[in-house]
This record gives sequence, structure tokens and C-alpha cells, in this order.
Amino acid sequence: MSNISEKVSNTANSYIGGAKQTIGQTIGNTNLAASGAQQKAQADAAQKAAEAKIHAEGLGNKVQGEIQQNVGSMTGDTTMEARGHANEIKGDMQRNV
Repeated sequence: MSNISEKVSNTANSYIGGAKQTIGQTIGNTNLAASGAQQKAQADAAQKAAEAKIHAEGLGNKVQGEIQQNVGSMTGDTTMEARGHANEIKGDMQRNV
């Protein structure tokens, strides 16, 4: 599953779980309330894990980009330097999503 579809799925499951919990509490159905609370908690945990994964990938791309830029600059390889700049930007974008 892609990062975006994973985030959408987790968000939807969190809202659905929260709604089930609220409805269960409102009508006095403890099983529905507990099921909803569990679904919401699982979705929220999965969302945090997905965000941590994206952040780590972004950090890796940023570091890789910085290294490529430095090596490219020292060796006069403008292609590597440009690729490094692109990877650094990609990493910054991933970390800010």
C-alpha cells in the first residue's frame, strides 16, 4: 500500500472507530463502544507508525542527497551534485508531509 493510501485508510478507520464508539456509548451498547475504541486506537497507532516510516525515509533521502552533493562538488561531477540536490529536496518534502 502506498504511503498516501495508507494514511487515508488509517484516517478513515480512526473516524469510523470513533463514530462506532460514540454511537455505542450513546445507545448503551458496550460491545459496539469497545469495538469502536479498539478500531480507533489501532488506526491511530498505524497512522503514527506510517508517519514515522515516511519521516525516516525522508531523513535518509536528505542525508543521501547531502552526501551526493558534497561528493559531486569535490569531484566536479555536476550530475551527481544535481542528483544530490534533488534527493535532499525529496527528503525535505517527505519529512514535511
